[in-house]
Amino acid sequence: MYLAKGKIVLALCVALIVTLPMVSSATCTNASIKGVYGVISGGLNGSLQPATGINQVTVDGAGNATGTATKSINGTIVTYTLTGTYQIAKNCTGSATWTNQDSQVEHDNLVLNNGNKGAFLMQTDANHVQSSIVVAQGTAVCTDLGVKHSYSMELTGSVTSVGQVAMGGQLVLNGTGSITGTATLSLNGTIVNAVPVTGTYTINSNCTGNAQITPKGQSPIKLALVVVNADKEIMAVETDTNTIVSGTLQE
Repeated sequence: MYLAKGKIVLALCVALIVTLPMVSSATCTNASIKGVYGVISGGLNGSLQPATGINQVTVDGAGNATGTATKSINGTIVTYTLTGTYQIAKNCTGSATWTNQDSQVEHDNLVLNNGNKGAFLMQTDANHVQSSIVVAQGTAVCTDLGVKHSYSMELTGSVTSVGQVAMGGQLVLNGTGSITGTATLSLNGTIVNAVPVTGTYTINSNCTGNAQITPKGQSPIKLALVVVNADKEIMAVETDTNTIVSGTLQE
């Protein structure tokens, strides 16, 4: 009797071991990331000035990167071409270097996430306080008609003439270049609820674009865009001077 019970327990243990998923450490290499990615960053630069921006970066799977950047540095808007290198360790952490708008080299530590479809970056240069979110472009149909969705939206940062600002709401991109929606604004702590928003947008074939949105009673807001996550998300940075504002639209 006891022998029979022992055999049953042994059989159950064997079955459990066989059916349990294999647990192993993730193994990453430079080839774990390849293709086009959007990057949105924010924080303080080396002069401890507020800075934010979006990049569109192509990585080759062999440790090299190229791309374009739109950045607001304390309210001054700059665009430039960037190059970079990266190194991914087996545990899916790594490091990267980038050339900035002044041809200086910046350094980041990074961690891959989302099945290697994205990453978090932290700048490691002294006197900088900057982090970034990376999201793969994915399979996106990048035209006005292809990017036709209702998106939740958040934008945060500062405007010289106002102070700290934030905006959250819903924007509808109609597929022919028009935007409608509603938003709640915080203008240096003054809350404006349920404001109608109108605007226009253009999406280029390379998944970059531009938009202009106008909350009723407010000044127009110009945005540079990068489409990511198979057009389910759009990264945005305001390109009006004297603004340091960026955010994300999500389907």
